[in-house]
Amino acid sequence: MLARRVLELKPSATLTITAKAKELRSKGINVIGFGAGEPDFDTPDFIKEACYRALKEGKTKYAPSAGIPELREAIAEKLFRENSLNYSPSEIVISSGAKMILFLILMAVLNEGEEVIVLSPFWVTYPEQIRILGGIPKVVKLPEETGFVPDPDAIKEAITEKTKLIILNYPNNPTGALYGREVLEKIAEICLEKNLLVISDECYESFVYEGDFVSFASLDEKLKDITFTVNAFSKTFSMTGWRVGYVACPERYAKVIANLNSQTVSNVTTFAQYGALEALKNPAGKEFVNRMKAEFKKRRDTAFDLLRSIDHVSVVKPQGAFYIFPNFSYYSEKVGGDVELAKILLDEGKVACVPGSPFGAEGYMRLSYATSMENVREGIERIGEVLSKLG
Repeated sequence: MLARRVLELKPSATLTITAKAKELRSKGINVIGFGAGEPDFDTPDFIKEACYRALKEGKTKYAPSAGIPELREAIAEKLFRENSLNYSPSEIVISSGAKMILFLILMAVLNEGEEVIVLSPFWVTYPEQIRILGGIPKVVKLPEETGFVPDPDAIKEAITEKTKLIILNYPNNPTGALYGREVLEKIAEICLEKNLLVISDECYESFVYEGDFVSFASLDEKLKDITFTVNAFSKTFSMTGWRVGYVACPERYAKVIANLNSQTVSNVTTFAQYGALEALKNPAGKEFVNRMKAEFKKRRDTAFDLLRSIDHVSVVKPQGAFYIFPNFSYYSEKVGGDVELAKILLDEGKVACVPGSPFGAEGYMRLSYATSMENVREGIERIGEVLSKLG
């Protein structure tokens, strides 16, 4: 009796592997987890204290469906200051994390049978949300040889009369790839020429180790009219459980998204929004982010060097985010696929990794180095030991 739209819905691979690792840990087993897509730093105290104050001041009632005015204003200021994007608060909508924002955008613009270009490797949620809403994911493969950076010509070739929009995500989850200005400008030309809408998922913008981050909509004034700039507080301020994300887009879309918000989640938890406001306003926020970024870079470098030392494993050095995406195809082919290899790594090595196939890249593994340096070293050493037995 279930609706057809959910019959092929797949659970989140990242949440599934994380849950399995937690289950083993609850039994006293020492499992090193590379699965979680969240910083291992706690939310800063100054953000928590702002939330406490809001609670004590009685800010526990319904809030505007688009978000509290103060936070929308602060986000507009942030986008102007850091991203060279000029949005008014009326063009910003806050919802329960970037995942919900993405769903609301697709719900607002995607008709049944329309295509969405998704660059693979992709975040596992993109194609699932598209299918739920009756859309068709049109996958464009990004080869390892290019550093997982898109080829604008391949994107252009994938466009058909049914193509409605394209999703860009950089620094990328799961590869950590950063898209440079030249590539983005070529993609922008195509989108303007073909009249495509663009979702620019910029949730990892704060974690760039080499190169410069460029917001897609900042490349050309005309792009603002077709772009949904998506971001969240989850990764930047280690607020994953707070569920505060936002989109900046033309007001005609923002009004519809806010209406959808009002009919689904009503509003983001009111006092959580005051914590997010403090994250943007307090100078300690930038210091916290820089501290995380410096530590992630050290772990990135260590993980890259250790993975390169394993026989028959190739790996691209990620320029951002906190993931590394090694190619384990040599070993996964021996055991029947990367899902089976992930099970072997967990069962025999007590290491939790997310297989690449849910990201559209069979044979790869996503490892999150948002864990201690000790775990990075020990975990990759265990992976090497298990793989050596298979080899």
